[in-house]
This record gives sequence, structure tokens and C-alpha cells, in this order.
Amino acid sequence: MFFLRLIQRSFARQIRRRALIVLTVALSASVSVAMLGVVLDVGDKINAELTTYGSNIIVQPRAEGVVADLYETGEDSEATAFLDEAEVANVKTIFWAYNIVDFAPSLTGHVTVSAAGTTLQNTAVTGTWFNKELALPTGQEVVAGVSTLRSWWTMEGAWPADDADEAIVGTTLAQELGVAAGDTLTLTTSTGTCTLTVTGVYTSGDQDDTRLYTPLAVVQDLTGRPGKVEQIEVKALTTPENDLSRKAASNPAALSSAEWETWYCTAYPSSIAYQLEEVITGSVAKQVRQVAAVEGQVLGKTQALMILMTALSLVAAALAVASLTTASLVERTGEFALLKAIGASSASINRLILGETFVIGVAGTILGAAIGSGLAQLIGRVVFQSAITMRPMVFVLVVVLIALVLLAATASSMRSILRIQPATALHRR
Repeated sequence: MFFLRLIQRSFARQIRRRALIVLTVALSASVSVAMLGVVLDVGDKINAELTTYGSNIIVQPRAEGVVADLYETGEDSEATAFLDEAEVANVKTIFWAYNIVDFAPSLTGHVTVSAAGTTLQNTAVTGTWFNKELALPTGQEVVAGVSTLRSWWTMEGAWPADDADEAIVGTTLAQELGVAAGDTLTLTTSTGTCTLTVTGVYTSGDQDDTRLYTPLAVVQDLTGRPGKVEQIEVKALTTPENDLSRKAASNPAALSSAEWETWYCTAYPSSIAYQLEEVITGSVAKQVRQVAAVEGQVLGKTQALMILMTALSLVAAALAVASLTTASLVERTGEFALLKAIGASSASINRLILGETFVIGVAGTILGAAIGSGLAQLIGRVVFQSAITMRPMVFVLVVVLIALVLLAATASSMRSILRIQPATALHRR
């Protein structure tokens, strides 16, 4: 009880200075909680943000993928090998099925397009799913298609229905043909002719603006390839690549059994690609390297910046607390000398100082944790438009870091207190 009264009286005599130290600790703890909270959750946020920019895995026929690797001409040529449309739904049956955000098959052909008195030869037309409703073998029902896979497209009009003779036209092609939503197009190939109603004009910002999109069945009929697709675009939530995933991507057989289990059960792009190859006959799944590389680079730089801010805040807090603590203890030299003069040991004085530091640390950390949690949510809402998941590990780390900072700040002062000579100190008073 005597010990507690000493701490209480100490705070009562220097309430402003102690409040300032608590506030300094709270500010440091709040920055640390906010930054560490975002750091541990930012991977999922960045990943989700990058998925808005399209697919990050392409599934192709194995033969077509090998040819593409050997002869990258950059030309928009028709495929010579195909996948079965009936197997496309298997994408949602892999181990990481819940990480598959969206997917859509496609089949491209070249046709003669006529509209409003204008005829264009060798025009690219892509058949795909727009909002396809699928019943999975697991009993689940999902909706897949380019309407969400191409979420960055701007659309004047509406998306076609998957079971109708409709189409959407790229901005560049629409200008060349002089068509808009509501007009009709006539597509002609060596195997047949069909008439489509334009439901919308889209702007993609790339070469897709020079083609038109229509339901997959239409292009299958025009090209004489019923039930076939040339590729499947997959948008998946993935974990940024590391050495293990890159090793597996180059040669999965080189992994040990433990490495294999870790890799297969982690949502790396390479492991998801491998699992897709397992469920699509005769396929090869390739990562869109630009997306994977950007994800890893952005995540690494963001985490490094936040960790640096956390470290700087702790250093600043240590310096501020050390300065304030030293000043406070110097003012109390006479008090400590008197305690020594009446028989108090150095150990008891150290316990008093540590007890005061403990109270300051607890108060500052609790206040800082509350402020930091709110700050983390603000960052999440402003930057990522979603809440930040605060993991318990964040608070454990902050408590440990603040404790180390406070101990380091008071250590030098405690050593000087131990060297106090009661007679000399009281005489100077």
C-alpha cells in the first residue's frame, strides 16, 4: 500500500508532466497500431484492388500455349487447339475455389461485318459469357462472365444476354461502322451468316475497342466449333509470390513433400494455376506476369513504408520519453536522496521508478491502441474503401515495442539515480 501511495503522490505532484509523457506514449502507440494493422492486412486489400483490373491467370490448350511461347508474333490469329466448354465450370471446383472471383471462356473468329451500308473484312469477333448462370457439381450456383471481369470498361447501353443474338461493339469499331445501341449487324463467315442486335458500345482503352463481343454460342456456330473455347480468363485472389512459389512455378517436382504441401495449400498464383490444370483436360494455366509482379512490388513498397513510419514513431517516442523522464527525475533528486537517507534501498527506488513507468506505459498504450484502431479503419475506408481487420498480433507487438522503448528511455536515468549521495544532494537543496 505504501508503494502505491508513493506512486499516487508522484503523479499528483507532476500531473502535467506525467500527462505529457502518457500523451507521447499514446501517440507513438497509435501510429504503431495503425501502421502495423494496415501492414498485416494490406496484402488482401491490394490484391482485391488489383483484381479490378482483369484476369491474372489464363487457361489455354497445352498445344496452343507451347506454340505461343515459341512464336510470339503479336498477331491476332485464330486458335488451332481448343478446350471443352463443358469443363469451364470446373474452375470453381479446385482447392482454392473460393479465391476464384470470376472467370469467362472465349472463342475468337474473324468475320465480315456489315452495318448501315458499311462492310468491314476480317473483323475480330469474340464469343464469351456475359452473365452466365452455372450449376456446379457441388450444388452451388454461380454467375460468371465478362460483365464483372471487365469491370473497368465504360458501357453506353447494356450487356448482351447469353442466350440471345446480341452483341456489344468497341468504340473504334462502332465509329468505323457507324452503329450505336439498337442497330443491327450482319456477320458472315464461310460457314454461315447471322444478324445481331447491338445492345451497347464499350470503351476498353486498348485493342479490344476494335472488335465486338457476342454470346459464345454465336461464335461457335459461325466458326463451326460447337462446344469449344480457346481460352479461359480467371480472376483469382492470390498471395504475392515468394521464393517458394517461384521455385514451384519453374519445377513443381523439385519441391520436397513439406514444401509441396505448403505451396499447394497457399493461394500462390502458381499453385492456383497448377490446380486449374488438374481440372481442365489438356490445359496449361499461365499467370499474367504483369499483374503478379505489380502486386508483389506494390505490397513490398507499401509494407516497407509503413514499417519505416512505425520505426520512426518509436524512435521519436523514445527520445521524447527519455527527455521528459530525465527532466522529471532530475527535479526529484532531492526526493530520492531523502528516501535513501531514511533507509530506502536502490532496489526499492528502482521499483518505484519502474512502477511509475508501468502506469504511464499502460495508460499510454491503451489510449494509443484505441486511437490507432480508429486511425487504421480511417485509412482502410479512405484508401481501400473497406475495413481493416485488426489482428491480435498487432496489439501484442505494440505492447512489446512500447515496453522496450520505455525501458530504454528510463534505463539511463535509473543509473544516475543509483549514484545519488544523500548528504550531497540534500545539502545542495
